[in-house]
Amino acid sequence: MTERKYFGTDGVRGKVGQFPITPDFILKLGWAAGRVLSQQGTKKVLIGKDTRISGYMLESALEAGLSAAGLQAAFTGPMPTPAIAYLTLTFRAEAGIVISASHNPYYDNGIKFFSAEGTKLPDHIELAIEAELEKPLTCVESAELGKAKRIVDAAGRYIEFCKGTFPSEMNLKGLKIVIDCANGATYHIAPSVFSELGADIVAMGVEPNGININDKVGTTDIRALQKLVVEEEAVLGIAFDGDGDRVIMVDHEGNKVDGDQITYIIARESMRRGDLKGGIVGTIMTNMGMEVALRKLGIPFTRVKVGDRYVMQKLIENGWRIGAENSGHVILLDKVTTGDGIVAALQVLASVVGTGMSLKDLCDGMSMFPQVLENIRYSGSGDPISSDAVMIATAAVEAKLGENGRVLLRKSGTEPFIRVMVEGENEEEVQGYAFEIVGAVKASF
Repeated sequence: MTERKYFGTDGVRGKVGQFPITPDFILKLGWAAGRVLSQQGTKKVLIGKDTRISGYMLESALEAGLSAAGLQAAFTGPMPTPAIAYLTLTFRAEAGIVISASHNPYYDNGIKFFSAEGTKLPDHIELAIEAELEKPLTCVESAELGKAKRIVDAAGRYIEFCKGTFPSEMNLKGLKIVIDCANGATYHIAPSVFSELGADIVAMGVEPNGININDKVGTTDIRALQKLVVEEEAVLGIAFDGDGDRVIMVDHEGNKVDGDQITYIIARESMRRGDLKGGIVGTIMTNMGMEVALRKLGIPFTRVKVGDRYVMQKLIENGWRIGAENSGHVILLDKVTTGDGIVAALQVLASVVGTGMSLKDLCDGMSMFPQVLENIRYSGSGDPISSDAVMIATAAVEAKLGENGRVLLRKSGTEPFIRVMVEGENEEEVQGYAFEIVGAVKASF
């Protein structure tokens, strides 16, 4: 595969004000994307964003670039990433663009693209956009310039879509639920979805100010949610990330329920209803506990490398419907075209209502292996992972773990980190092994 210069595993992302997240480059990116996409049909592109303060600047730059290429921009304002995927499909747009850095801090931002089918852009389209970026920026004739407009009912459309994925014979009446919207794009969406289905909602992370997105709230920091669930005596809590494509849940005792556990519950419920098609796609980060639990149920399981685009590719290749990352990206292809935190949470709630069991009880069929994940900040040009000392340390740990554990080292595709993951049956041993490998990685810088 041709190496990409700008696109990562999830679009173009970086720190605002530093290349490539600068107004001039984003303008050029909008123009380049417009040049490629204008060769297709409607010449209309949807643009949504999360609640970062930099979104105002970047959407203006994108609009200018798209207009120069002759495309019309339709703005939704703050909307979850999966909402843009859905609306791109329903509006028959050429593409959808989301201005977001997902779970990253407010000072980062990025640009994600969706195809007319509501899926991530195919590789050849991304490469075509990169090729256009190498050319001088031009402008179509004045009469052909793209116009811009706002879609005023985008939120309502998406709220109704989400509610439609919940079984029509069920409701959430009598359930007290705490919802953490991460001061992000779901702040005006998720509370309406769950309350309109009958739940008693306690909302947090619903006061975005441009810089508090993902700040001690959301999927990356659920401590406040855990505390509030217990204080409110709620049946469970739901946390979304800044752009709403991830979900992490909390049971009534305050225990974390991650993407692997959520996926297991959904898969088992699908099997119970008789509509499970094929197996489950996870990633190299998926907890071994899920693999073991699915095997006991007779459900096939396969791993791919980290990134929801790779989960999606394998699902399509196998003709399966359910795939996920433990970080909370859950893809349910019978309902959505990309990871959708709200829709995934609703399917877990359908299992809660349908079985009469608590979230804690629903998780009991899956025993999580202790897993230690360490992030080591690294922005150098070398590859510490392949150094002799790191490889020797890793091999030694793998030998000790045998078949009852795993070691994984990788560079993050979205942040300047080397990630070290060690998994095994004994938590104390796993922590010690992780410490050994982290030490070897740091010593190799």
